[in-house]
Amino acid sequence: MKISVIVSPAVVEELYFTGKNTVVIDVLRATSSMVYALMNGAKEIVPVGSFEYAMKASSTIFGGQTLLAGERNTKKIDGFNLGNSPHEFGQAVVSGKGIVLFTTNGTKAIVKAKYSSNIFIASFLNLNAVAAHLLSLNDSVDILCSGRNGRLSLEDTVCAGKLIQLITASGVEAELDDSAVMAVALAKAQGKNLKKMMLSSDHGKILIENGFADDITLCAKTNITDIVPVFTNGAIKPLQREPVAAETEANENVEQV
Repeated sequence: MKISVIVSPAVVEELYFTGKNTVVIDVLRATSSMVYALMNGAKEIVPVGSFEYAMKASSTIFGGQTLLAGERNTKKIDGFNLGNSPHEFGQAVVSGKGIVLFTTNGTKAIVKAKYSSNIFIASFLNLNAVAAHLLSLNDSVDILCSGRNGRLSLEDTVCAGKLIQLITASGVEAELDDSAVMAVALAKAQGKNLKKMMLSSDHGKILIENGFADDITLCAKTNITDIVPVFTNGAIKPLQREPVAAETEANENVEQV
C-alpha cells in the first residue's frame, strides 16, 4: 500500500489524480464543516471552485431546498445563507437540505482532484472511519492537504500524519513517500494537543482574529462520527458501506497514535 501526501493542490496538476484514491483534508474549516453538515442530516454538498459557479449552481438544483454557503478570507460572503463555520451547519439548519459550498482552499482542492477514481473527505471529526475504509480498500492512496493559499498548512499536515499512523498501526505494509514521512513526524511532534496546535497555527491565528475561536474547538474534536463523505457525480454524500473488520482495527488503534 503506497501512501503519498500532497501538501498543497498548487504543486500538482489535475491529471495527476487520474485513477487515484484521494483523501482531501481541510481541517480549518471546509472538510470539518462538510463532515459536520452530513452528520447533521444534510442531503448532499456540492463543492465548487469559484464564486460565480456557486451562484449558478445554487439557482439550478434542489428545487429551492438549497443553502448557499461559503467564505472569502474567513468571512461569510454577502448574500450567502451560510459561511464556512461548522457551527452554522447544525441539524435545524441543514437537515434534508442540499448545500452548495465555496471556500478559499478546501472546495478548490476537491475540484482539483476531480479525476480521481475515489475522493474521500477527512477531518479529525471522522479520522477513524476514513482510516478504516482505506484499510478495507487495501489500495494506494494520495492524501491531498488543502493548505492555505498554495502553502503548507500545519493542521492539515498533522491530520494527514495522524491518518497514516492509524493505517500503519493496523499492521498493513505501507510504503510512504517523503511527504508522508514528514507528515507522520509532524503529527508525532505537534499532534498530542490538537486544539493547542491549531490555536498556534497560521490559519488558527487568523480565525481567532476574526472571531472564530470556537470553530477551532469544534474542529479539534476527534472521531465524533463514523461518516465517510465521498465525492461522486459532482456531490459529496455519506459513503454507503457495510461494517468491516478493518474499521474495528482502526478504532482500536486510535489511542495509540
